[in-house]
Amino acid sequence: MFYKSLNHKKFITTLGLVMMVLMASCTDLTEEVESEVTADNFFQTEEEFISALGDAYGTLTGIEGGGFAQVNEVTTDEIQIPARGQDWFENGFWFRVNTHTWTPDEFNGAWTFMYSGVNAANRLIFQFEEAVAAGAAEPSLADPIIAELQALRAFYYLNLLDVYGNVPIITSFADAPENPEQPSSDFQQGRQEVFNFVEQELLNSIPKLSDDVGSTYGRMNEYVARMALAKLYLNAEVYTGTQRWQDAITELDAIIDSGNYSLAASYLDNFAINNSGSPENMFVVPFDEVFLPGFSLNVMTLHYASQATYNFQSQPWNGWSGSQKLYEHYIMPDLNPGPQAEVFGIMPTADDIGLERVQGTVDDRKGNLIVGPQFSAAGERLTDGGVFAPEADLNGPPLTFTPFINDLQFSGCRQCGARIGKYEFENGINTSMNNDYVIYRYADVLLMKAEALWRLNQSDTEALMLVNTVRQRAGVDGFDELTADRLLGERMREMFFELTRRQDLIRFAGDEGPTEYNDSWKFKDVSPETRNVMPIPRVQLETNPNLVQNPGY
Repeated sequence: MFYKSLNHKKFITTLGLVMMVLMASCTDLTEEVESEVTADNFFQTEEEFISALGDAYGTLTGIEGGGFAQVNEVTTDEIQIPARGQDWFENGFWFRVNTHTWTPDEFNGAWTFMYSGVNAANRLIFQFEEAVAAGAAEPSLADPIIAELQALRAFYYLNLLDVYGNVPIITSFADAPENPEQPSSDFQQGRQEVFNFVEQELLNSIPKLSDDVGSTYGRMNEYVARMALAKLYLNAEVYTGTQRWQDAITELDAIIDSGNYSLAASYLDNFAINNSGSPENMFVVPFDEVFLPGFSLNVMTLHYASQATYNFQSQPWNGWSGSQKLYEHYIMPDLNPGPQAEVFGIMPTADDIGLERVQGTVDDRKGNLIVGPQFSAAGERLTDGGVFAPEADLNGPPLTFTPFINDLQFSGCRQCGARIGKYEFENGINTSMNNDYVIYRYADVLLMKAEALWRLNQSDTEALMLVNTVRQRAGVDGFDELTADRLLGERMREMFFELTRRQDLIRFAGDEGPTEYNDSWKFKDVSPETRNVMPIPRVQLETNPNLVQNPGY
């Protein structure tokens, strides 16, 4: 049975308390947060050090619903948000995001999300070091916690490196510059320096971090830091032009050989309401509707009428949807249509709704998406009143979710789009879910190692075995060989809605077969490679004159 232990509850209670501080924060790079904690009245025990970590981890509560998910999910071919009448139109924002026609006015949320974490980590490191220097705290207690904060800061910088490339490196709190500069005015040189910083911070931290995965749930431990380092190495060629496949394997082997993690019996166990007992989840945000609210997938994705299905206290917003292509990949795993395949005509038939006419095994992970007729908790057939799109039948009763999406920009039908069902929806909740949000997971360790082995030797038998281990858990037949298309497709099925798709598409650019980040898909034309990093937000450029905009913007 899955559960949140008492220690987990204590940790998320601490995180919940610091949210009042975080919500009052501004988004300046040199943000200062006042604190009642001083060296002479705190930091006397390990528990006091741990309880003070809340600010640095509290930032992670914005990872799913804010700008970070926009960047890593909605800019890809697996998530689309149709403008259904005036709902979700937002002056064309979501259409621009999915079609790579965004402007520098967008994506400030992802920037402030990550720098808020950096700033909080810097402040706490400063406080802990001051306590040690003043003789008010024992170095033996402070050093592992400082290393944990440095590893967490490196995690934030890893994502800044991935999304924006050449960003200011700020490690000071008391002496932080008002207008920090990027490492170089040259984008690629600056990105290399950020890469070097993240690598060194993680390498320095790992020997000092706890290897006890039970007591560090939801925190940076040795293996979470190794996973971050493996992510850095797996994408090193994108970041620096130099491959680091073997280095990625070394870190992944350390995780595997530890024996601390294993695949859960069922894929969906990892995303259950009480998923803190999963043997597979390595790094999570331990959301809780009382102590740490903010995970609102239930209202973000489901139809207005779905309130009656789950007896929610609030009406859902009818927004985020899985793409038709994503749904097809669960049923036709070797589908490689290039540009989005038009399996449906403009008016889908009853058979088209679920694509059940396709022969072969059906992937258990198809449960990530909700399609078909919808019912109330009492078993009554739900209807969808109102007409927004010209294709009136697509909006009318009865309510049926279809993978088909007719339009993104103006007249998306209200029931078009498979809804995101990856995380179990709890009956009777409001707008905050109790499921822990998964950032790193052991299945990804296996798939990452398989890819690194395959890139070194495309006939590697261990790589094939690792991928087939993941496929076996999903209830589908194994592959007889690995190709770039199969690896990328398997990552799409397994890692859907885990913030990896953008990174995966960019990393597989140039490999024969798979659709790439810059290729066309339904509603999107080919985009330039300069879109592989986001623009530095205009508001940041206006605030800090030392920042240099990324190429192509």
